[in-house]
Amino acid sequence: MTFHIGAKPGQIAETVLLPGDPYRARWAAETYLKNPVLVNEVRGMLGYTGTWQGHPVTIHGSGMGMPSLSIYVNELIRDYGAQTLIRIGSAGALQHHVKVRDIVLAQTASTNGSPSRSIFKELNFAPCADFGLLSAAHRAALDLDVAVHIGGIYSSDTFYDERQDLIDQLQRHGTLCVEMEAAELYTLAARYQRRALAVLTVSDHMLRDDALPADHRERSFGTMVEIALRAAFS
Repeated sequence: MTFHIGAKPGQIAETVLLPGDPYRARWAAETYLKNPVLVNEVRGMLGYTGTWQGHPVTIHGSGMGMPSLSIYVNELIRDYGAQTLIRIGSAGALQHHVKVRDIVLAQTASTNGSPSRSIFKELNFAPCADFGLLSAAHRAALDLDVAVHIGGIYSSDTFYDERQDLIDQLQRHGTLCVEMEAAELYTLAARYQRRALAVLTVSDHMLRDDALPADHRERSFGTMVEIALRAAFS
């Protein structure tokens, strides 16, 4: 057990999928894992371990924003031995050719601040995905015949961001979408020499009035769960 995870030794798999929402963790576990077992519910952050095609998998909520994700990923790696960590979450599109329901595979993740910023001081560290996971996820997306984009994303720790000038520059420089966790996940994976990837479903668009209806989200989000699982065990 740790401060934030109540799982016993051996109850966390080496492969962990990380949705932000704990209820989405429960949905994904009940939908995609065989015999999922609740292994954590400390502070309402749900984690389940089961198997997918015979492979042990944990699906554990990470909360909203990089500070929250940093807590769970540090403990999952240091105390439970997680080796492969894949974020599955939603994102807002920043390019006109990226559409709602599309999948984005984050090759890199820029940020203007994360819990790791104080470590690097003046250095602008460039965290990136594990290439093996990235290429396997791309193959999986093509096999599933879904629209997929690979490139840089932006991880913001401010949901209600009023920096339109920053959004304009991100768009100008080809950033595909904005979300709230991947940059810290990639940084921690680099620090501990683990594999990490963010597989994101575009749920809304920052450049036009377009969003995924609430009743369609689970069906659309299911695609990224399957991509993540296929990539992890490719």
